[in-house]
Parts: sequence; C-alpha cells; structure tokens
Amino acid sequence: MRFADITGHKEIIRSLQGLTEAGKIPHAFLFTGISGIGKMRTARALAQYIHCKNKKDGDSCGVCPSCLQHQKHNNPDLHFVYPIVKKEGALISKDMIEQWREMITDYSYMPPEKWNELIKAGNSQPAIYVNESEEIISRASLSAFQEDFKIFIIWLPEKMRPEAANKLLKVIEEPFEDTIFILVSNNDSKILPTIQSRTQRYNFKPLSEIELQELLLKTGVDPDMAADAARISEGSLQKADEIACHPEELIEFSNLFKEIMRAAYTLNAKSLKELSETVAGFGREKLLRFLTYCGRLIRENYIYNFQIPSLVLMTQEESNFSSKFAPFIHDGNVERLSEEIARASQDIERNGNSKIVMFDLFLLLSRLVRTPKANTLPGFENI
Repeated sequence: MRFADITGHKEIIRSLQGLTEAGKIPHAFLFTGISGIGKMRTARALAQYIHCKNKKDGDSCGVCPSCLQHQKHNNPDLHFVYPIVKKEGALISKDMIEQWREMITDYSYMPPEKWNELIKAGNSQPAIYVNESEEIISRASLSAFQEDFKIFIIWLPEKMRPEAANKLLKVIEEPFEDTIFILVSNNDSKILPTIQSRTQRYNFKPLSEIELQELLLKTGVDPDMAADAARISEGSLQKADEIACHPEELIEFSNLFKEIMRAAYTLNAKSLKELSETVAGFGREKLLRFLTYCGRLIRENYIYNFQIPSLVLMTQEESNFSSKFAPFIHDGNVERLSEEIARASQDIERNGNSKIVMFDLFLLLSRLVRTPKANTLPGFENI
C-alpha cells in the first residue's frame, strides 16, 4: 500500500510524510474516525513508507525488497494486532493470520462485520486479550529483524480487554527505541485515556460525496446508483461500495421499514409479531445493520421536514416514502424513537433474545409513531 493509493486525507498524509522525512517519527500514532474511510490503508501506507529503501517524491517506491514484502504481507518487522474470538485454540492475532490476510487483501476498508464473518464469530464479541499484549511485549523487546523500526499496527484497540490495555500501556509509556505503534480506531472513546495521551492523534474526516461518487463511477457503477450510494454512505467508501455493488440488502431493509411503520401506525399487532420474527431470523450482524438502517431513516425523516434537500441523505425511493411519512417524525417523538432503536441494538449486541427484543421494540414504535404534534396529522396507512 502506497500513499498514492489513498483517497482523500491529503493533509494527514503530508504531515506523516514530513515527520518521516525529518526523522521525527513518534513512537505511537492514533488514527481515528468512522469505519470505511481509509484509516487502515493509510496506516499500511505509512508503515511501507517508513520501511521503504528508495523513497521518492514523498512515497514508497513499491519495488524494493521491503515494499514487496509489505505487498505480500510478510515483512518480518511489520506486526498486525486485531480482535479475535477464542475458538479452536486461537489466543492471539497470528492464530487467525490466514483470515486476516484475506481481510486486508479483499476488504481493505475494513468493515468489522466482514471480519466477524471471516472468523465465524457468530454471537461472540471479538476482542484483544491479555495474551496479545504479552506477545506484543515479547516481540517489541527483540531487535528489528531487517528494518530500522519494528511497526505494530493495532486495528480496533477499543476492543482490548482492560487487562490487555493496561499491559500495552506499559510498553507505550516506556517504548523501545526501534518500535512504532499505529492504533487504528473506529471508536476512540472506548480507548484508555492514558493510552490516547501517549499517542500522536490524527482525526480522519469522512470522504466527500464527490470523492465517493467519482470512485464508484471508476468501478463501473451506474451513475444514478453511484449518486445515491455516495449521498447516503455518510463519507464511508466501504458503505458506498457495499450499497452500490450489493443494493439487495438496502432494498430489503427499505421495504421492511415501510411495512413495520405501516403496521405500527395501524396498531396491527399480528403483523408486528410476524415482522419481528422475520428480522430476528436475520442473525446478529445483519439484524444490527437493519437497526442501524432504521435509526438512519428516523433521523433522515426528521430532517426531511426542514425542506432542505441538501441535508437529506436518502435514496430516491426512500424520499418518495418520506414525502408522506416524515410529518410523523417530529420534536415530540424523534428522540424517544432513536433511543429505543439504540437500546434494541445494545440488547442484541449483548446477545438478548432477538424475537423478544424486536417485538418489544415494534410495540414501542407503534405508540411513539402515533404521538401527535400540536396539529392533527392525516393518516398514512395507504402510502
């Protein structure tokens, strides 16, 4: 991975180039921002640049022995750390190295749900365990094999168990001179403040709609689909690509959202029960994606009422539904609706019974969506 392969983040890249060229590389970086915007790609490009033997024009050459090893994921002084599930004897990252190589090769924008699928996490929550910190300390204590620096790229440090984080803190506090850590986080609020304070932080911004649309068009995506995907992906190329190349799930979620809201408004408990069983059958990861979708649609329908199209992140099909549904999402219920959907997501993450959680949520929605504003609203049963 080279800096030339990175979309956006030009200011961050210039800063990283300058630090490397000046020989002032900090011992620990923190790259943070939403998922799917290129943080891991930038971390890999930085590691390759640091190790490159023939740097030119602020980038790695791509052809020296070190660069070739990076491209084949076998440079002995580059170490990846990532969350795993303890199964079949797996205790540390390298026990799932084959799945990891597939992940960074085929899904370089790092969707966490894809990683969960590759390692067959099921209902288990991947984590970085204390064994991993012990392995990091052991490797860091050794001299670099062939490069000037050993580099550890830690993906999702927020997944560290407390005992693992505390052990890592010790080695970051008292680093070895030839060791660099690059922490790549989707949620830095869950990282120990003491770890954060010992890193040089870079906040990655979402990609622009124009950048996303241009990238999708280059891959042959239909212009209308590229425009829709770029608009609703919230700056994440991973999401935009998923929407554009696999729109089936988006269509499925959209249709279900409409059915649920119609049944909720008409107090059709039988339909709500059937719909709750349908979505509960998705499996944990897909169900969480559906709840995220519902949360987004609630938010966007509230914004729709302001009549400022540039603020609304919806497809044309979603907008057609919202033209009649949006008035039912207002100051009197939008906060509670969002809270209840978020609470249901938390319950599913904690392995709550999906059928019970979803039926309870849909019954709550049926009450909240009927909460009137000051003025009387017409029904939308026939949307």
